[in-house]
Amino acid sequence: MTTRNHPDAKALAEDVRQRLTGEAPGSPLVLAPVTGPGVLEPLRRLVAVEYQAHPVELVAYGTLLARFPHRPAAELWVTLARIVHEATPKLREVARALGMSETDLAGRTADGGAYAFHGAMSWIATSGSQSAAALAAHTDMQVYYSGATAVARRLRETGAPVPQEFLDYYDDPGDGALEELALAVAQDGLDRGDNPQEALFHAHRVSDALLGVWKATTADPA
Repeated sequence: MTTRNHPDAKALAEDVRQRLTGEAPGSPLVLAPVTGPGVLEPLRRLVAVEYQAHPVELVAYGTLLARFPHRPAAELWVTLARIVHEATPKLREVARALGMSETDLAGRTADGGAYAFHGAMSWIATSGSQSAAALAAHTDMQVYYSGATAVARRLRETGAPVPQEFLDYYDDPGDGALEELALAVAQDGLDRGDNPQEALFHAHRVSDALLGVWKATTADPA
């Protein structure tokens, strides 16, 4: 019997991780001043950008569930959608603690790069392969949670005048089991014949987009 060899999802994830080597999680927000009158403004921008991304993510995961309803993929999309759905009211509490209004939550940052994530997720959801979507989800978890915890823990450790709600929301290391599920779904897609280079391309798009979010929070609001 001939054994068919398939590309390895873990190797693709490692490629993404290697590309991120040297990029401090949450940079440059993690290096922003922790004293003075401007401390909260970058945090407000982060909350607004994430809040506006939630509807995009919900539509994306719903679309992916319709396109790939089999196991283990369906479990991943349903779980991710539930996490985002449950996070939205919590994020609104963070916004209130930061003194943000509904207008503030709907406001756009000066740096349009903050919204590259919307386009990347939308394209993947409608046209990407199963492995591309799953590897993108794995990348999202890796980049988002590492950056969020780095920012929150620095603010906490330096005693910055930041609401506890912000620290509690963003000091979240994520779920290792969910990351493993994303890799299993990516591997299942590769085993079904998905193009590994396509998956890698879109994972890099998502990592670049998320790095752009951190940068946009500290951009000069011209």
